[in-house]
Amino acid sequence: MKEASLNVFGEPLLVCGTNPMTGAYRNGCCDTGPFDAGTHTVCAEVTAEFLAFSKGKGNDLTRALPQYDFQGLIPGDYWCLCVSRWLEAYRAGVAPKIKLEATHQKTLEYIELEELCNYAIKNA
Repeated sequence: MKEASLNVFGEPLLVCGTNPMTGAYRNGCCDTGPFDAGTHTVCAEVTAEFLAFSKGKGNDLTRALPQYDFQGLIPGDYWCLCVSRWLEAYRAGVAPKIKLEATHQKTLEYIELEELCNYAIKNA
């Protein structure tokens, strides 16, 4: 039996988003594991600034991909981001806010909890 995934507080990982369905495993959670090549562990509320930044890096998250049942993201959607892309956006000053309770603890291998808390969505 698989162990429950934990968030950055060491508690059970909450759902990030289901409309659109997110997560490397498309289960609504920012779970990670051997088949998550991008480490999609950060549950973020995407913004127009972040979406433009990501598009500029070659990953247009606003583009619909019907073959994957993906309508494209709009500002305000919750999405499991690759930790490396979130860090790039952080360094560029366009990092989106984070739902910490839905952000996988693996994220702490890349950035300190104290800094993540600065990006926490209040009352998420």
